[in-house]
Amino acid sequence: MNSDLLSKWGVDPGIVILVLAGLVVVLAALVIYYVIRSGRLFRDYERFMRGKNGADLESTLHELTNRVERLQNQDMANKDMLRVLNRKQINAYQKTGIKKYNAFEGMGGMASFAIALLDLENNGVILNVIHSRNSCYTYLKEIKEGECEVALSAEEKAALMQATRKKDRFYDKDEDVLEE
Repeated sequence: MNSDLLSKWGVDPGIVILVLAGLVVVLAALVIYYVIRSGRLFRDYERFMRGKNGADLESTLHELTNRVERLQNQDMANKDMLRVLNRKQINAYQKTGIKKYNAFEGMGGMASFAIALLDLENNGVILNVIHSRNSCYTYLKEIKEGECEVALSAEEKAALMQATRKKDRFYDKDEDVLEE
């Protein structure tokens, strides 16, 4: 099997036949792969279309569109509610500090205490309850930005320090986490 054209180029016809046979095998494998893939696609299409006509598909699409719109509206309402709650949270007491102590030596236990209740910006109150055998005294002092205009006892200072050290793990007043 001699070919004048292949002889002029210096190519062996056996090599050309082997290369062409290899290409045929590769192309046959690709055809088989795509036939299998198109069969799967056709089965999926048949399963999707089973029992449906054009009107059914249109109503299904309208229903899905309406559902997505309802979910988007609910999402916006939830985000608005979270914004309101975050703003209200700033003024809620969220930091506490408690110091129990014995106000009168030998009077029986640690019944007295000072409690600091602060909001996110360290505004709030310190409540000091002094318990004795015959009576109980309660003192309330206002705290603004972590400071008190009235002198604080050692126990009140300890409760205030304990409360002011706490940080809010979920909310930063300078960052609106729900903005889009």
